[in-house]
Amino acid sequence: MRDVHAHLESLTNSLLSLWYQDLRNDLTGNGTKISKNAYDSSSKWRRSVRRYHQWQDRLKVFHSKQHPKNIGMQIFTLICFGQMISLIGSGLTNFALGVWVYQQTGSVTQFSLISLFISLPMILISPIAGTMVDQFPRRWMMVFSDLGAGIATGVIAFLFAADNLTFWHICAYVTISSCFSAFQLPAYMSAATLLVPEQDLARANGLLQVAEGVGSLVGPMLGGVLLLIIGINGIIFIDFATFIFALSILLLVPFPKQYIDRHRAEKTPWFKEASYGLVYLVKRRGLFALLLFFAINNFLVGIVQMLFTPLVLSFASATDLGTILTIGGVGMLVSSVLIITMKMPPYLIISIFAFKLLGGISIMYAGLYKSVPLLALIAFFFFFGLPIIKSSTQIIFQKKVPFNVQGRVFATIGAISSASQPLAYTVAGPLADKIFEPLVTPNGLLAGSIGKIIGVGQGRGIGLMFILMGILTVLATIIAYQYKPLRLLEKQLPDALA
Repeated sequence: MRDVHAHLESLTNSLLSLWYQDLRNDLTGNGTKISKNAYDSSSKWRRSVRRYHQWQDRLKVFHSKQHPKNIGMQIFTLICFGQMISLIGSGLTNFALGVWVYQQTGSVTQFSLISLFISLPMILISPIAGTMVDQFPRRWMMVFSDLGAGIATGVIAFLFAADNLTFWHICAYVTISSCFSAFQLPAYMSAATLLVPEQDLARANGLLQVAEGVGSLVGPMLGGVLLLIIGINGIIFIDFATFIFALSILLLVPFPKQYIDRHRAEKTPWFKEASYGLVYLVKRRGLFALLLFFAINNFLVGIVQMLFTPLVLSFASATDLGTILTIGGVGMLVSSVLIITMKMPPYLIISIFAFKLLGGISIMYAGLYKSVPLLALIAFFFFFGLPIIKSSTQIIFQKKVPFNVQGRVFATIGAISSASQPLAYTVAGPLADKIFEPLVTPNGLLAGSIGKIIGVGQGRGIGLMFILMGILTVLATIIAYQYKPLRLLEKQLPDALA
């Protein structure tokens, strides 16, 4: 196979070189003077030369994809393993910092500001990040992202050791980490397409979900215990060590050569490059509708995510919170393993709708009762659906978007789908503190009606918000299903990888 592709490349390069020389002779009259057959303007000559180089780049991309050294699932599995270890460390740090901030301030509003500083910078940086991901090798963009986040973690560890850590330091830390994460999402999603054959995309995305599931499982499970034993400083040190491990794998594993069409990129203004992902999606109604559907759901789930910790801590301990999140991580892990071992359904969009409905129903029941076992069961079912939803969505986008523009398109997807989260994080705290919590106090306006069903007192206003967000999630899913270009997306839009 190696000889076949080598001969193919040699033959094609020879033909391209002959065509290039004939064109040059025709234009220059063998270097003496312009011939009668020359083009009327030098712009045509430049376009022809650029077209020649573009064909050479396409040949190199084809050759690299077909080369027997092109790594597959084995190397991708190693990368996912490194990320899984890193996610465990990040889960420990996020859990510890979240509990520390809420216990130090006692304010849901300040607690929600952290999530705002996590999501907003990623949205603003994503268009530029996507352009860079398409113009530089995927491996080095992933290294750049992980390196920046690791340095920020080290700074937080230093501040805490010096007893100078404040709430605003944590906000600055998550802001910097978010900026580097804007490069990570499009780089990792497009790297899966680069490394893994199309028929293994489901397994590859399943591995990514396993990594996230293990991180969600082990992080909270150990977080509550380690917070009491070694404190936040020890947890951050573990996080930094896991980052070094993941970065080492990225630096050591072999990557296939990735050729970039720099001739085209050099001729296009940067603002057009940054907006190309949005233009691409808008022209494809099914993909754009899927993106908007997730933006709406992310707003609703963002409120739930923001208020879940205050909801549980209103009647349970931090250890109980860790237990609930751990069981949710088990659900995510079980689902991810099923994705790897079982064949995905022919139409992934149906799986997305079905598990979105399950998620909405789970959110509704989470707000009804103050029960740790019940919340743990609900967390299992809710998190069980997340890998299936996420993997199905990623596979659809990976199949429908050409590789050479995936960085820009995936960055746009990340920015738009997450754009509603800052709004959710901004309104969640004030809505809970100023409106819903007072409604279901013992003397509140709804104490005699809804309060008799869900209870009254601290945390019951947040429970009421959960019920409302669950109902809205179910309604949004039903409405989205009625939109034909979205429901028939996989049938109507051809695969870019085919």
